[in-house]
Amino acid sequence: MKPRCNNIVNLLLLLVGLFLIGCNEKAEVEERPNIIYVLADDLGYGDIRAYNPEGKIRTPYLDQLASEGMRFTDAHTSSAVCTPTRYGILTGRYNWRSPLKSSVLTGNSKALIPTTRTTVASLLQKEGYATAFIGKWHLGWDWALKDPKVISGDGWDAKDFDNIDFSKPVTNSPNDLGFTYSYGHSGSLDMAPYVYVENGMPTMVPDTVTESTDKYGWWRKGPTAKDFVFEDVTPNFFRRSFEYIKNKSKEGQPFFLYLALPSPHTPILPTEEWAGKSDLNPYGDFMMLIDAYMGQLNAVLKEAGAEENTLVVFTSDNGCSPAADINEMLAKGHSPSGIFRGHKADIFEGGHRVPFIVKWPQKIKAATIAEQTICTTDFLATCADIVGVDLKDEEGEDSFSMLPILLDNKAPTFAREATVHHSINGSFAIRKGKWKMIFAAGSGGWSAPKPKSKEEENLPPFQLYDLDNDPQEQHNLYGDFPEIESSLTALMKSYVENGRSTKGKKQHNEPEGYGSKLWKQLEVFY
Repeated sequence: MKPRCNNIVNLLLLLVGLFLIGCNEKAEVEERPNIIYVLADDLGYGDIRAYNPEGKIRTPYLDQLASEGMRFTDAHTSSAVCTPTRYGILTGRYNWRSPLKSSVLTGNSKALIPTTRTTVASLLQKEGYATAFIGKWHLGWDWALKDPKVISGDGWDAKDFDNIDFSKPVTNSPNDLGFTYSYGHSGSLDMAPYVYVENGMPTMVPDTVTESTDKYGWWRKGPTAKDFVFEDVTPNFFRRSFEYIKNKSKEGQPFFLYLALPSPHTPILPTEEWAGKSDLNPYGDFMMLIDAYMGQLNAVLKEAGAEENTLVVFTSDNGCSPAADINEMLAKGHSPSGIFRGHKADIFEGGHRVPFIVKWPQKIKAATIAEQTICTTDFLATCADIVGVDLKDEEGEDSFSMLPILLDNKAPTFAREATVHHSINGSFAIRKGKWKMIFAAGSGGWSAPKPKSKEEENLPPFQLYDLDNDPQEQHNLYGDFPEIESSLTALMKSYVENGRSTKGKKQHNEPEGYGSKLWKQLEVFY
């Protein structure tokens, strides 16, 4: 009888062990990280001391974030301007595959992302996350109209908003793209209408029209609500984010917070507390304000007991804008683009190479530097990887999971082969390894040589740079390496024709819906 008893005991112990293993696996699944994605607006690569030790702007809290997490040195936005980059972050798809082939939307533009497309928010929402958007949207939503038959203007003129009925909800809002909570404004902070919209409903009907022509703090003329105080917009978004983090941390449900700042984009409006603190100019002051609030965000996470298992990303949507008076800052020894050429809107590195800091104490080793080339489109695949979801063929066509890098910086499994860059006028570049090929003669943006300028006329049609030896893009090698040029051109062409840069079934790029009638920039491939 004794052997039989031993067998029964052993069987029971085995069952208990299997049960405990199952419980542990379940607990591991339930311990999914909170995810906070903070997107600054027009913040340059050289505006954070951790990236530019010679910089004149003091950023102690962002430097601390970098020292406590992972700092990417070769991170890029999918575009050198606002709207396209935001599209890529949420969809994991290059912006030029959408109807927007160049430039940006306005505060009166229709929704760019169809509700049928998977976003980071909709993916995480299906996986049990509470999801929130707070900040600058700039991806279009559909305002209610007083007369649907009247065609409104494109949003650059104050009269373009006369037909909007601000007493009624908007449609195709962030809530229709997977966000369970949303609060923000429609375009950039210098684009009317100046109205907060919460969960699809304007918080107040605007009763006045405002305009500012200040050198730094300017905004376009347009309808303005009483609760919309320009100087308080960035602090307001941070305060609301802090409350969201506190409340959700108590509930225990994992959350995703997309905090899209409207700063340090124009209007450049540091609060009185920060005015003059940088000894640089108002842009430097505004940067210090953002830095201080990021310090508060980190403190809120600690106080809420959520710091260890919260993944925090801090990055920018493109490089610094000339509206910050870059020349004035350069004269005082500060370069917003660091060592790189160009700035916002350009196809050069200064237009799209950005700071990218990730902190996740439970998983990421502190003070880690990652040199892999990544793109902001990679966020969707990374989140999918974190929660164990396989993306479908029509999801995240240009998104590669960064999770292998985050968990092991030396991991060889990061799958991104090459990265496509895009400028404000729709110019393309492709980067593979040390080689960057630009399919344009000039900047494709706002710095010299500007598109269609006399300076550009006598230049070679394309540009090729060896970024390992020439990160400042000073020596155009086009014509010297025909095999490299042919290979990069063929790869770019395949990415266009396949509708994707990831593996999977061929997808279709959407027809042009904005801007010029022809997708002219792609003619170079044919």
